[in-house]
Amino acid sequence: MIKINVNTMPKYDVLIGKNLLENTANFIKEVGLTGKVLVITDKTVDKLYSKVVIDNLQANGFDVFKYVIKGGEKSKSGKDYLKILEFLAKNQFTRSDFLIALGGGVVGDLTGFVASTYLRGIPFVQIPTTILAFADSSVGGKTAINLKAGKNLAGAFYQPKLVICDVSTAKTLPKEEYANGMAEVIKYGMLFDKDFIKSLLNENDLESAIAKSVEWKKKVVESDEKDNAERQLLNFGHTLGHAIEKESGFKISHGSAVAIGMRIITQKAVNKGLCDMNCLGLLDALLTKYNLPTKTDIKIEKLVNTTLIDKKRKGDYITIVMPKELGVCKLEKMPIEEWKDFILKDEN
Repeated sequence: MIKINVNTMPKYDVLIGKNLLENTANFIKEVGLTGKVLVITDKTVDKLYSKVVIDNLQANGFDVFKYVIKGGEKSKSGKDYLKILEFLAKNQFTRSDFLIALGGGVVGDLTGFVASTYLRGIPFVQIPTTILAFADSSVGGKTAINLKAGKNLAGAFYQPKLVICDVSTAKTLPKEEYANGMAEVIKYGMLFDKDFIKSLLNENDLESAIAKSVEWKKKVVESDEKDNAERQLLNFGHTLGHAIEKESGFKISHGSAVAIGMRIITQKAVNKGLCDMNCLGLLDALLTKYNLPTKTDIKIEKLVNTTLIDKKRKGDYITIVMPKELGVCKLEKMPIEEWKDFILKDEN
């Protein structure tokens, strides 16, 4: 098992290994959590992994409750958020109790936001079951729900007490969901590590790829916990990606949308002489290898308009993550009209 300590406020460990679910209770006891626990999961994960987690918790003396959401981005809503809060209040959860997010990024984001606001904050544990959540969304303390206007527009920074990444759960992922997560792994290589990104063309060790991604995220989060500077680099591909998700009615998955977003911004940067052509070639090779899309039928004009309500916009400016060369990206603050011109100028 690999243990990575994330030195935020508060600190917590990320555990990465195989067959960890069977020891959930011991890991949780080691961080001092006691009392009642609510396991929040979705319908798919509930059938696969709830029993092993809940049985282990109950065998070790925990009083366990379970709440199952439908799943998918539409479940990351104000309606589901309020229902869970009411469930906690009805069952008299207190600040000495805690939550577990058992599932992918949607479950983790929703559970974290509930934890951050119920009684002004109770502890929670992340137990991700997808590659996307292993490598990215379970680490760093970003919690959120979606609004009609866009993705993740209501949320809070709230760190978990512990993250348990049992990579054995990846074996039950559908091919599309596996690919979904690899988009985030590819992102870390494009951002920070040319050797890592090159290794992904041949690397088949998922555990080490997840650990490398978490190490990079840890470094960024520790230096910029509240997303005011360097952490914004982690939005590579996400500004357009979130727009693609929204405009598709969330029919295009997060990983696929981010893959397309990374590809569009890299192509534009290459076209304008701002980025090394090798970046685009390797990105295309990796997206092909991991069965990720490179384009969308959604009109680019519509996507650009949707980016204008993105969280990265401040006033008349938007901050964009611009690729420069393999393993190097830079933050660029663009006036809105310049951003439109950057994306749209060579479209016609």
